[in-house]
Amino acid sequence: MPWLNAEAFTAFGQHIMWSDMIGNSIGLIALALGWRRSILTWPAQFLSGVILVTAYASAQLSGGVGKQLLVIGVALWGWRMWQRGRRRDSDGSVGTIAVRFATWPERWLLLGGTALGTLAVGGLFTAVPELSWNPWPDAYIFVGTLAAMVAQARGLVEFWFAWLLVDLVGVPLAFSSGLAFSGFVYVVYLGLVLWGLRDWWLRTRPAAPALEGAAA
Repeated sequence: MPWLNAEAFTAFGQHIMWSDMIGNSIGLIALALGWRRSILTWPAQFLSGVILVTAYASAQLSGGVGKQLLVIGVALWGWRMWQRGRRRDSDGSVGTIAVRFATWPERWLLLGGTALGTLAVGGLFTAVPELSWNPWPDAYIFVGTLAAMVAQARGLVEFWFAWLLVDLVGVPLAFSSGLAFSGFVYVVYLGLVLWGLRDWWLRTRPAAPALEGAAA
């Protein structure tokens, strides 16, 4: 659909594309659903990834395109994991996913995998400049997003910390790449991430059942 990469409007000298705006708006909804531990977060992430592929391709950010393709794949896997991991409430109905902190081996695996993955992808982007005009930040976001989604699929509170680290690089990279709406959304993500981190953290405490709320 060619109109997706057409300009939607201009704000403060920034040209906003339809694909950038729509894909990231759905991404915000997906993050909010993840905060509520709703399984609908995964189809929302899938749809956001499909639309954002066109936005990153138009900005010639191959790392962003690859990231969104990974988002699509991990969204399917995350849907399956949360379908299997949802607990049953006292009335026998299916509830939301249980959350927990990662074990230290899981943390080291996430950190080590992210570091090695960033080195590998960044090296590839550097060796083949056509893949990305900004290889290392692009690689960092590419791998960091994958790590965050894997942690989310496993119900790990560390998922929110991973998103915080991705945001630190994602905001300036998006603006410098001409994806102004992506940059704005990353700023909004930051607020949602902090709120979601607090909520998931509280739910890991012994008194968590008192805090439970129904999620769609």
